[in-house]
Amino acid sequence: MSTSTTSDVIGSARERIDDLDGRILELVRERMAVSASIQEARIAAGGRRVHLSREMEILDRYRRTLGKPGTTLAMTLLELCRGRA
Repeated sequence: MSTSTTSDVIGSARERIDDLDGRILELVRERMAVSASIQEARIAAGGRRVHLSREMEILDRYRRTLGKPGTTLAMTLLELCRGRA
C-alpha cells in the first residue's frame, strides 16, 4: 500500500471514528436525561435515587458483551447518569 493510500485510509477511518464518537456522546446525553427522569419518578414515589440491583444488571450486561473493560465503561456510564446527590 502506498503512503498516499495509507494516509487516505487512515484519514477516512479517523473521520468515521469522529462521527461515531459524536453519536456516542449524543446517546450518552440522552441516556443521562432518561436516567434523570427515572430517578425523579422513583424519588417522587418515595424510593431511592439509585436502584442497585438494576445497576448490577447493567454491569453484568456490559461485562458479558465487552469483557472486563465493559465493566469499567458501564461504571463510568452509571456514574454519569446517577445525577447529583
